[in-house]
Amino acid sequence: MYGRRASQLLKENSCNETGQFTAFNADMFGEVLKECNTHHLELQSLMRKIQEEGLDMQTTRNPDHFGAVIHHLSLMRNKRCLMAYVYNRAEVIQSLRWKVGPVLPQEIQGKLNQSEKEYFKNHSSALEAYMSELDLDLTVDMVPPKDPYIRIRVLDDIGDEVVLDDQSHNFVRHSIHLLKRTDAEQYISQGLMEELSG
Repeated sequence: MYGRRASQLLKENSCNETGQFTAFNADMFGEVLKECNTHHLELQSLMRKIQEEGLDMQTTRNPDHFGAVIHHLSLMRNKRCLMAYVYNRAEVIQSLRWKVGPVLPQEIQGKLNQSEKEYFKNHSSALEAYMSELDLDLTVDMVPPKDPYIRIRVLDDIGDEVVLDDQSHNFVRHSIHLLKRTDAEQYISQGLMEELSG
């Protein structure tokens, strides 16, 4: 049945929780593209046949016309499904830049195809350029903080001499520090630190 694979592709996308996705389904995507090519070839063949018979393309209502309409509508539906699949994934990729920062965790990178990785890189670069022009980091403090300083625990060794605000810090595993929220956010989003409550 025409369009079944494209529907499955969208169902796969809609089954995920908001902001989550599975690995790019290159096999199914490729099958839908092949189906689109088949519809295109069939449509061209039927249109040529109608023209060769000397019939008017606009007024002819014979089996070839209706076959061409079916192939055209199936082709358009598949294209819309493919665009929706790519668009939804692109929205999630954009939101990841705001949530996890400029470096994607390995588990997420494994779910992206090469074009999506390039898209994330370009989106991240554009955002970085905009923020540097404003001299403002828009990715921190999505919710205004009550206190500019937070207590953090280092979850993994970051380094002996990390300089933040002209001060040197020794971020060894399980050490606890009082840092500016803006300095700690990048490490928290990468899973290297955690905020301590209370």
